[in-house]
Amino acid sequence: MITLYPAIDLKDGQAVRLLHGDFDKLTVYAPDPGRQAQEFADAGCSWIHVVDLDGAVAGESRNSDAVKAILKTGAKVQLGGGIRTIKDIETWLSVGLSRVILGTVALKNPDLVRQAATAFPGQIAVGADAREGMIAAEGWLETSKVKAVDLVRRFEDCGVAAVIFTDISRDGALTGVNAEATAELASNVSIPVIASGGVSQIDDISACAALAHTGLEGVITGRALYDGRLDLKQALAVARGEPC
Repeated sequence: MITLYPAIDLKDGQAVRLLHGDFDKLTVYAPDPGRQAQEFADAGCSWIHVVDLDGAVAGESRNSDAVKAILKTGAKVQLGGGIRTIKDIETWLSVGLSRVILGTVALKNPDLVRQAATAFPGQIAVGADAREGMIAAEGWLETSKVKAVDLVRRFEDCGVAAVIFTDISRDGALTGVNAEATAELASNVSIPVIASGGVSQIDDISACAALAHTGLEGVITGRALYDGRLDLKQALAVARGEPC
């Protein structure tokens, strides 16, 4: 059994999807993110994965109203993008966020991640966004020389709740989730790992569910849901371990 996380990426207050993380290849899917989130919650989703794309680039939250609308659904929400300080984390958790995702700051200020994970146990996740195996930061505009597994190992002893591993080359491309690479990462670290990027069909959900024993805890899907390639209720059933 794994958790299915429907994704809402926010730009200018709307739910959008990028191709390969490219802001020039953007599609608007829902002008009202709150309504979209309610549809996900009504279908039975216990979690919603939200990314503030504007915030990721700006280094501070830019879509607060949209996030607060999503929180009204009652589903648990994990948020990444532009969260760079302990104060940012405190602010979001105080308004009902269940989990904060730290991406760029995990690469550039790992001590802050450790501090946050200690202060807010079970509520801090690390975003490991990789381009050809190397961690990317600043809204994916920069690529480092740090391997994903090396980044994650820095935080194994401080209480980080989860790692979101995104294969940027597959993100929004509907080319199939990189379940193997995600499972390999999960097998080599002690923190549960969530797969992200490339989900295109129900077989991708099945592939991730079959690898739950490696420490692969969940899978994030966005464009496949919006394009109708993936039936949400069927995907939820498969994630729970039911036959498709």
